[in-house]
Amino acid sequence: MKKFTAVSDVENLQEIIKKALEIKANPLSETEKGKGKTIGLVFLNSSLRTRLSSQIAAQNLGLNVLTLNAAQEAWNLEFADGAVMNGDTVEHIKDAIEVLNQYCDIIAVRCFAGMKSKEDDVNESILSQFEKHAKVPVISLESATRHPLQSLADCITITENWKKDHKPKVVLTWAPHIKPIAHAVGNSFAEWMQEMDVELVIANPEGYDLDPAFTKDTKVIHDQDEALKDADFIYVKNWSSFDDYAAMPEVKGDWMLTNEKLESTNNAKVMHCLPVRRNVELSDEVMDGENSIIYQQAKNRIFSAQAVFSEILDSIYSPEGTI
Repeated sequence: MKKFTAVSDVENLQEIIKKALEIKANPLSETEKGKGKTIGLVFLNSSLRTRLSSQIAAQNLGLNVLTLNAAQEAWNLEFADGAVMNGDTVEHIKDAIEVLNQYCDIIAVRCFAGMKSKEDDVNESILSQFEKHAKVPVISLESATRHPLQSLADCITITENWKKDHKPKVVLTWAPHIKPIAHAVGNSFAEWMQEMDVELVIANPEGYDLDPAFTKDTKVIHDQDEALKDADFIYVKNWSSFDDYAAMPEVKGDWMLTNEKLESTNNAKVMHCLPVRRNVELSDEVMDGENSIIYQQAKNRIFSAQAVFSEILDSIYSPEGTI
């Protein structure tokens, strides 16, 4: 694996899930693998799980870890090519990345959608700069359109919780929120579930369909109650409109997940990437109830990251490696 920004970078999904579960059983099995190598974790946005799980994963592999909260601790960055930098921006992202090339063997970056320009977000205006200018492997810690480390953790969690012979029904359901939220988690989950042996259904109100480039031929239902029938897993997540980009069209009915709504399911396990707005997206009873596997998901963020970092290190050490 030479980079990790989407499921397409994974050669064999089942193999990396298996690797992650083996790591979970013995997290310190490769403590010498990253010796003498440095990973730079660059955060242009807030983080709790991604930052901490990535640091733990890297340390478990013996990597040196540099963490930069770029929005607070670095110079104001300019992202536009050809910009005349006579304003508030002090350093061009190209120059910052070239410096990171000198210090790091792996660069991992978090860069949320700006939610202002659909074109910029769809084209990954920031992540693409890292992919263009980095001379070392690049890992996405969430970008404008995808959150691949979260999605791999989701795959691990579903695998751990499904031991039956038939495909589980997995429902990705939209949830209410107080402000427009990006599409990265929903896009990514849909993309990864299409590579899993599951029956995926997406439930969202009219006007909230995700980008068809990610959902493809997945069934989309605009009635949550109908979608939840016989579900085995429910993934709760908010997102704003894609067609009317970043808008929040009026929603009819109550889309918050409650225990009452779980009654029509197959005692479904409930998932959420966190952070969650309790009693807005889902109720306290669901969040804290026996159906919730949300904290298990969060723990698995360590092992998804560690599996990916390990694979990246393999590519570095291979004869065809990029370093």
